Amino acid sequence: METQESKPDKRRKFFKRAAIATLIGGIAAGIGFKAFAQGGGCGWHRCGYTAGPLDPAAVDQHLDRALKHLYVEIDATDEQKQRLEPIVKQAVKDLLPLREKARAARKQAVGLLAADHIDRSAIESLRAEQIQLAEQASKRLTQALADVAEALTPAQRKQIAERMESFGRRWRHG
Repeated sequence: METQESKPDKRRKFFKRAAIATLIGGIAAGIGFKAFAQGGGCGWHRCGYTAGPLDPAAVDQHLDRALKHLYVEIDATDEQKQRLEPIVKQAVKDLLPLREKARAARKQAVGLLAADHIDRSAIESLRAEQIQLAEQASKRLTQALADVAEALTPAQRKQIAERMESFGRRWRHG
């Protein structure tokens, strides 16, 4: 039988692990979305990840630069660099087609909403397709997140978590 004292310990460990996993996911997502943002020029906003067609060379160049920054931040070993690079690059490569599908769906949605007659079944069908697309992207990103986490030491994951926490404070202005 569990005591009252052991329950908070278990909860604390669970939330600590969940926070670390979330932060590593944020880093992977940040790297991926920064790569996606390399597209058309819309000022400093860059129009988000659906901006326009991506040049694969520009994506690779941006990923290389982002990974170099990450390696310096966590003081990655050569072995870790060799493990992380293919994980991140393959994840981005897998996610790029989903990005193109999202761009096409946006155009389709605009067309459906601008039509003379609103086709509710077509809008619902598009919504369902986009939910499936988001699910695919989420699964792939989660897989990459777990792979990245396995390549890092607990100390490196903690360092990344602390860094991500400081980013969160900066965005909240407090």
